[in-house]
Amino acid sequence: MSQPAFQLTTPAPDTLAVSGALTFATATAALGAGRAELDRGSQTVLDLSGVAQADSAGLATVLALLAHGRSKGRAIRVAHAPTGLQALARVSGVEPLL
Repeated sequence: MSQPAFQLTTPAPDTLAVSGALTFATATAALGAGRAELDRGSQTVLDLSGVAQADSAGLATVLALLAHGRSKGRAIRVAHAPTGLQALARVSGVEPLL
């Protein structure tokens, strides 16, 4: 059985797009890759429209990427968060951070 995958792309200079799975299985790799992309670029948008599956580890990854951007002096906004991720953020009390 193959592991769920995620992919990062930069469809525009200001955008880091995430697609695939943001789950316990991918969170560590997604966080590392996302931080590296944010360090290399000047993205201010984290586009989650391609995220097909997310869990609490995926939510933690998104929040950690937002914090990483802030540590670099950039306010990063989330675009197109999937409904399930929004619901998880709401019940976790972190929805305003998205």
